[in-house]
Amino acid sequence: MKPIQLISPADGSVYAERTPLSHDAALAAVARAKAVQKAWAKRPLAERIALVKAGVAKLMEIKDSLVDELAHQMGRPTRYGGEFGGVNDRTNYMSDIAEATLAPEMVENSDKFTRYLAREPVGVVFIVAPWNYPYLTTINTLAPALIAGNSVILKHASQTMLVGERLAEAFHAAGIPADVFQNVVLDHATTEALIAARSFGFVNFTGSVGGGVAMEKAAAGTFTALGLELGGKDPGYVRADADLDAAVDSLMDGAMYNAGQCCCGIERIYVHESLYDAFVEKSVAWVKTLKLGNPFDATSTLGPMANKRFAAVVRAQTAEAIAAGAKALIDPALFPADDGGAYLAPQILINVNHSMRVMMEESFGPVVGIMKVSGDAEAISLMNDSPYGLTCSIWTKDARAAADIGAQIETGTVFMNRCDYLDPALCWTGCKDTGRGGSLSYLGFHSVTRVKSYHLKKATK
Repeated sequence: MKPIQLISPADGSVYAERTPLSHDAALAAVARAKAVQKAWAKRPLAERIALVKAGVAKLMEIKDSLVDELAHQMGRPTRYGGEFGGVNDRTNYMSDIAEATLAPEMVENSDKFTRYLAREPVGVVFIVAPWNYPYLTTINTLAPALIAGNSVILKHASQTMLVGERLAEAFHAAGIPADVFQNVVLDHATTEALIAARSFGFVNFTGSVGGGVAMEKAAAGTFTALGLELGGKDPGYVRADADLDAAVDSLMDGAMYNAGQCCCGIERIYVHESLYDAFVEKSVAWVKTLKLGNPFDATSTLGPMANKRFAAVVRAQTAEAIAAGAKALIDPALFPADDGGAYLAPQILINVNHSMRVMMEESFGPVVGIMKVSGDAEAISLMNDSPYGLTCSIWTKDARAAADIGAQIETGTVFMNRCDYLDPALCWTGCKDTGRGGSLSYLGFHSVTRVKSYHLKKATK
């Protein structure tokens, strides 16, 4: 089969190359995962938790080298140190709630009947992970799936294919059996064939809307449960009573961090007319402090996008908007590292509207459009005028108003005075073209388990 190449955005070199499994080899991997799953599930819950936490600890032992490896694979500057604090936090939280969440729920335990609801693993969980936060997005499902007693097959994005290898190495070194957690390299056709063959009890996919459509088509008629986190166009709304400096600092960071390649990154901002001019002025000044450069340079605060084709999408959206009347406020000459390829200068656009792709389609890059609004009603209407629904961010001193506005917004998460964040105690979910299902929180365990009802009538004399 044709090898899959990982092209480093840092310098355009081939950083890694792997040959995907054949169809037969992939089926064999699934068979091995199924063969060992029940024995894994029979191990005590405390033992499974300890092994998962030990796997994460093994990963932490080499995290410094993994930061450099991540920069080679997807371009994030090494100064930010990777994703490993979040990996620890999410693993620990899911471990802490596992016993209570997975415990049977007793309905009746009398001299006549024992009735209860139990949760059991779905069998084999298939994780198709993305490249933008490759460790975090994997651990969201990997930790609860293994803790709940499933075996796991991981297919990582080709842009970060080494992440899957490092996770498998760490977890195997900690004592998790090799067939209980397998990392595989697959092409799209084999991936879809495995899903169509009912290979898995649950499939978790994080990626594009088009990828989610392909997953649903592959699973059609199999009744395989799917968790899909797809596109986003997350809005921020700055009310008249907002802390202006805090809003600028957080929203610009939310728009530009990781070169804008965040699932819940800020892609459009609506500002009350009384604060609009000051917000725009301060935002431009904030963005001008960024330094685009090689991710291994300690002074770089903005690295390349993960692939030059991703940057091409952002350039096209920006150019179209400008041609349609938008105004670009950042001179690309301020960022000489912009090479027309993966290295892309950040941009702020005003005079934008919802007829422009840059305000309606996912950009997933360091560009943000800012619009003036007259108040809550207009902001709510504009925030909901989107095919996506992951998060929204409301900036105000009035928590009651934020909750009221949030109740009217079609998103999975509502933030007040923060953005671009994931709380492991809350369900990570979305609506509309952002997908369906949820990870983390106690509901994350529900995704990787199925309910079983027990109605036991006791013998009578």
